[in-house]
Amino acid sequence: MKPTTDRMLIRIKDMYKYIRDNGTVTTQDLVDEFGITPRTIQRDLNVLAFNDLVISPTRGKWTTTHKKVKVTS
Repeated sequence: MKPTTDRMLIRIKDMYKYIRDNGTVTTQDLVDEFGITPRTIQRDLNVLAFNDLVISPTRGKWTTTHKKVKVTS
């Protein structure tokens, strides 16, 4: 895999763990935590949502689903 792809996958995994550990978070919480643009956050959240790992119960807020996930360190 390309280094940029590796970085993206690591960032998405870290984002999933952050949401899981903090419950419901806002898009702005993720921007502040990861220091990347809201557009990049949204693209990453779309990947997580497509894979049924997060949902948005209300606009701009995100939480994890009950899908079983094995997250390695």
